[in-house]
Amino acid sequence: MAKPIFRVTFLNQGKVYEVYVKQIFQSDLYGFVEIEEFIFGERSQLVVDPSEEKLKSEFAEVKRSFIPITSVIRIDEVEKEGVGKICDIKGDKVTPFPFPPGTPPKKNS
Repeated sequence: MAKPIFRVTFLNQGKVYEVYVKQIFQSDLYGFVEIEEFIFGERSQLVVDPSEEKLKSEFAEVKRSFIPITSVIRIDEVEKEGVGKICDIKGDKVTPFPFPPGTPPKKNS
């Protein structure tokens, strides 16, 4: 039986990140999701995607990453890995996850 692959989409520094990982679980750190075992395309491909290359270099030495639950947009279990990417936020179609119960949202004064 093949190990599941997950596509994780999250917000990071004003950009939308989409990565593929083999492991994802709720962290012992309150309010975080842990992702590990990143999957990237083969370097032998003729066409090089600059967005995926940026992801590879950013996560090259990362064993495990802790993503705040409020930054997670979507988590999908997929049949096979795709091309990871970093995109700019376009329009207002990306909404942060609601605040956890008991945490009042910051008010703009």
